[in-house]
Amino acid sequence: MKINDTITCTVTGIQSYGVFVSYEDYSGLIHISEVSDQYIPSIEDILCLGDTIEAVVLEIDEEQKRLKLSYKQANPIHPKIARQVKIKIGFHSLSKALPFWIDKTKKKEE
Repeated sequence: MKINDTITCTVTGIQSYGVFVSYEDYSGLIHISEVSDQYIPSIEDILCLGDTIEAVVLEIDEEQKRLKLSYKQANPIHPKIARQVKIKIGFHSLSKALPFWIDKTKKKEE
């Protein structure tokens, strides 16, 4: 396994900030920002405990046997479908602010 490989892993936990998975003897985290580019009211609307999913490897910590993964890179939304999804009026301000909030949260976690 190396960076950018697509692996098949199992969902072992779901939190508001992301999804925990297992792969062989590794544990992994898919941060909520790596689940989808679209707004997700609840990760549980997409994934459930025990689901087998594909994810792209972003980082590997061999010492602690931990992975940082991306679900959205392994499961992209086709551009035609993304264009057909209408954002309701009133959501635009949240949609514009979301990337800033994600970056801010990522910096806090680092």
